[in-house]
Parts: sequence; structure tokens; C-alpha cells
Amino acid sequence: MTTALTPVLDRSRALVLPALRAAVDTLDPTSRDVTAYHLGWTDADGSPCASGGGKTVRPALALLSAELAGAPAEQAIPGAVAVELVHNFSLLHDDVMDGDTQRRHRATVWSLWGESCAILTGDAQLVLAQQVLCDSGSAHATAATRLLLGATAELIRGQVEDLAFESRDRVTVQECLRMAVGKTGALLSASAAIGAVLAGAPAGVVAALSAYGRHLGAAFQLVDDLLGIWGDPAVTGKPVLSDLRSRKKSLPVTWTLAADDAAAHELAAWYSSPTTDDAGLTRAAELVEIGGGRAWAAAEARRRMELAGQALAGVRAPAGPRAELLALGRFIVDRDV
Repeated sequence: MTTALTPVLDRSRALVLPALRAAVDTLDPTSRDVTAYHLGWTDADGSPCASGGGKTVRPALALLSAELAGAPAEQAIPGAVAVELVHNFSLLHDDVMDGDTQRRHRATVWSLWGESCAILTGDAQLVLAQQVLCDSGSAHATAATRLLLGATAELIRGQVEDLAFESRDRVTVQECLRMAVGKTGALLSASAAIGAVLAGAPAGVVAALSAYGRHLGAAFQLVDDLLGIWGDPAVTGKPVLSDLRSRKKSLPVTWTLAADDAAAHELAAWYSSPTTDDAGLTRAAELVEIGGGRAWAAAEARRRMELAGQALAGVRAPAGPRAELLALGRFIVDRDV
């Protein structure tokens, strides 16, 4: 994490964490305790810990979007809590679907308490997110709830497509990008706009922030896919070559497979085989690099961030929040791969 960005995320945690804890405390005891573990507040036995959970990028976007609209960050806190809950709902379900046993360097919920517990805890978080907005007292709570529900529907649509791709022999790059815009971009788009919605910002400002978040989401997924192949397990918290091991047709893989060349043919043959030995995984990663998938994904992530910056360029807004939104985007794209 860059030093320049640390104050932005620290401020987000300081403003949002008390409200998030208060919301989680309203869950039934089992869902509350499992959520506390998943968020990094406790160990599996319930004892407090200081792992701190995730980076809280989405809550930070929500707060900054309110400030970009000229409102205090505090006005966006219900939205920040809601998007963080929806994000973690999706992570709990993702871990079950992908069979991942590690997240943030800790055992996943399903691997400790079973798939049913993880699914139900995620469901509880999803409902709680909507309750937080409905109970916020904001005059714009209905609009914010509609925004979040639309993003959640898109997130689910993207996840459905992602799972379907695993059993298909061919997936186009455009199909994969559309999946990514739903699976990752929709919630980031909502996160980047929900604070402005709660602040009653003009439609043009909300639209610009939504576009910024959508492009940011595409960039985020592209970089995440690179990390899924070449990321350092000490940083990602997942095994090396994890996306190849699970035969995911991620964006760099899809780009490589779309080419009618030797690397594409060899990679397609490997994807059709049942072997997951280390030598085969290493060779598959080499083929994605030889075929240009790695370079394309990195360049496309940078291009998407340029589009995100352009989306904000026409908004008359305070310079500080705009600069911090762009810095947050650069942090996402510049993660080590």
C-alpha cells in the first residue's frame, strides 16, 4: 500500500468501522460471530485479533464520492457500510464456489464451519446491507437502495457467467470483459456513486462517478486476474497459480486462447486435460505470457484507468476528493504482479 494513500484508507476505517460493527452486532449470534471472524476482528475461537480485514477500498470510494459532490463524508457512512457488507457477502460465496481455503492469509469461513454456514452468513450480510440504507434516515435512502440492488443483481449475473465459462471450451474476450464489468465493476461503480446519491448530488455527478467506478472495476478485475496467475502468495493470500489450478478462464487466459497460434493451441489442450501438476501449471502460465495475455491485461488495465480519470474530468468538484479518487485507482492498478 502506498504511503500517500494510507491516510485515505485510515480515515475511511475510522469513520466506517464503528458503524459497521454496530450493524454487524444486530445479526443473529452465529452470523454475527462468523462475520466478525471473516472481517478479521476475531480469531476462529472468538478472541479479538488485530488482522484488520480487507483494505476497505469500497467504503473509501463511497466517502470520497460524497465529498466530490460537496457533502461531508459522514453523509455517506450508511452507503459505505452497505457496500462493504455486499462485498463481503460476495467473498463468502466466492470462496465456497471456488473451493478456496485461504483468504487474507487465514482459513476461509466455509473451510472452518462448512459451506452452509458460509452461504447463510453471506445472505445475512446482504440483507443487512439493505437494512442499513433503509434505516439511515436519509432523504435519499430509497435511491441509494435501488442503486445497490441493481449493482448486486449485476454482480450475481457476472458470477453466474464466470462459473459458466469454466465448463465452456471457448469464451470470447468481449464476453469475459462483460462478465468482469458485472462481477467486479458493478459494485465498485455503486461504491463510487452511492455517497453522492445519499448527498442528493445532481444526476450528472452521479453518472460521472458511476462511470469512473465501472472503468475502475474493469481495471481491478484485470489486475486481479494477473495476480491470480503471477501474484505473490505472501501478498495475495492465495496459492501460486491459483486461477490456473482451478481452470478459470480469466481475462489474460481468454485473450491468449482467442489467438490462432501455437501458444493458444497448447494452452487450450492443457485446459482440456485433467492434470494439475506443478510443471503443467508453470507451463500454462508461460503460455499466457508467450501468447501476449499478460501484457495485454496490464495495458488494458492502464487504459481503463485513463477512461476512469476522463469520466471525472468534466465534473466541477473540489480538487482534493478528485485527486484522492484517482490515487485510489492508481493503487488498484499498480498492485504488484
